[in-house]
Amino acid sequence: MGAAHDPENEFRPRRVVVTGIGCLTPIGSGVEGLWSGLQRRESAVKRIDRFDPSPFRSQIAAQVDDFDPLDYMDRNRARRMERYAQFSVASSRMALEDAALDPASVDPERVAVQMGSALGGVAYGEGQFNSYLQGGVRAVDPLLALAVFNGSASCNVAIEFGFTGPNSTNGMSCASGAIAVGDGWRAIRDGEADVMLSGGVEAPLAPLCYGAFAIIRAMSTRNDDPAHASRPFDADRDGFVMGEGAAVLILEEMEHAVKRGARIYAELRGYGTSNDAHHMTAPRPDGSQAARAMRTALRLGGIRPEEVDYVNAHASSTPLNDSTETRVIREVLGEHADRVAVSGTKGYHAHCLGATGAIEAAITALSIQRGWIAPTLNLETPGEGCDLPYVTGEGLCLGARRAVSNSFGFGGINAALAFGSLS
Repeated sequence: MGAAHDPENEFRPRRVVVTGIGCLTPIGSGVEGLWSGLQRRESAVKRIDRFDPSPFRSQIAAQVDDFDPLDYMDRNRARRMERYAQFSVASSRMALEDAALDPASVDPERVAVQMGSALGGVAYGEGQFNSYLQGGVRAVDPLLALAVFNGSASCNVAIEFGFTGPNSTNGMSCASGAIAVGDGWRAIRDGEADVMLSGGVEAPLAPLCYGAFAIIRAMSTRNDDPAHASRPFDADRDGFVMGEGAAVLILEEMEHAVKRGARIYAELRGYGTSNDAHHMTAPRPDGSQAARAMRTALRLGGIRPEEVDYVNAHASSTPLNDSTETRVIREVLGEHADRVAVSGTKGYHAHCLGATGAIEAAITALSIQRGWIAPTLNLETPGEGCDLPYVTGEGLCLGARRAVSNSFGFGGINAALAFGSLS
C-alpha cells in the first residue's frame, strides 16, 4: 500500500511581499530620495571626476556623490570595508529601517541575504595594484583579499546585523541584482527563510574597470552632452552609460509581514531566468530565451499576459538590446503589447551593472504602490524596431496592478520579475 496522504506535510508555495527598500543611486538615496529623483525627470550622468577619463572614447558616468559611510556604520567598520561592501551594508540598513524591521526582533536563522554584483570589489583591487607598483607588497592593504571577492557584499551584511540564514552573492553580470531578488523570492516561497535582504550593488568607477567597457565600444561617446547620452529606445542611442549604486529589497513571507503590521509596497509573484547560449555580448536575435524568462515569471506568478499593466524594461540604450527587448515584449504579450505601459529608467541613473536590476525592481514596486510610471528620459524618436507605447514626457499616472521588470546581462543572461498589487 502507498503512504497515506499527509496534508500537514504537503508543500504549499508561500506568498512573498516587498516591505522595505534601501538604495543608493545617482539620482537620490533612500526611498524618498529615489522617488524625488524620478519625479525631477533629470539625468544624473556627467563627466567622470573620480579619475581622468580623457584616455577613453567614453568619458561620462552617473556617480553617487553624496555617500558618507559614517552615516551608516561606525568608523572601524567602515575602515574594514571598501566602497562596494559599504554600499551593501548602507542600503541594507536603509531597507531594514524602511521596513521598520528590528534585526533583534526576528529569528536570525530565518533571515537570509542574497546580493548580486557584476564586478564585486575589482575596482578596489585595481587601486591596490597601483599601490603595489608604487610601494611594493608592504603598501598593499592587508584586507585586500577580504575586499575583492563578490561575497563580501552579502557576508558583511550578515555580520553587521547578525543574520545567520542562507547567504550568497552571485556574479551574473548586469542581471545579477534581479537574480538575487528572484532567488530571494524562491527561498521564501519554498520555506527556506521568512525574511530576505535581496539586492544588487556595484562600485565600478575606476580606470581599468571603466576602460574595459570603453575598449569594446559598449558605451556612449556623447561626452559633450552627458545628460542626453543614455537614451533608451531612441534612434540616436549609441551605447550604455556606466553608473554605480546599490539597492536592497526586504522580502517577507506574507503572513510574517501581516502579523507584524508591515507596510507592503507590492507582492513579488514570480521569477524567471534563462540563458541565450548564443554570444557573450550580443543578445540572441530572436529573443526566444529572454521571452522564456518573462513567460516563466508570469506563469509562476499566475499572471496572464493580457493582465500586465507595466513593463519596466532593461532598456540599456544599446542598439541591439533595445530592439531585441521590444521584440521580446511583443512576443510575450501579443496584441496586448500595444496597450501596456513600457518605460526604461537608465536615462536617469545610467546602467549600474549588477545593481541595476535591483534598483529597477525597487522602482517597479514603488510604481505599483504610488500609481505613477516614470518616463523614458531622452526618448525623442523611437529607433528602428522600437515600436511599443513607451512612457515619455511627464510620466504616466497609472494604477498598475501587475508589472514585469526585465534584466539582461553579458553572457546571455536573462531575468524577469513579476510584481502585483494586493488590492
